[in-house]
Amino acid sequence: MDRISVNPQIHFGKPCIVGTRITVQSVLELLNEGLSFGEIIRDYYPDLEMDDIRACLRYAIALVAAEDVHLALA
Repeated sequence: MDRISVNPQIHFGKPCIVGTRITVQSVLELLNEGLSFGEIIRDYYPDLEMDDIRACLRYAIALVAAEDVHLALA
């Protein structure tokens, strides 16, 4: 994940897009609100590239894929 970094000195270690202080969470929240990649870049983060937004999605997918799910069986 060369476009995402985790640095304890930036946003308390939340994952950010490299070279920015834009958190992965911020981008994902905008996507969740229904904004397109183009709208995010145009209206919120004009310095981002489409690949930065894709990297945020890949990062989130990797986190979910790595998570163990424990189900309580009744």
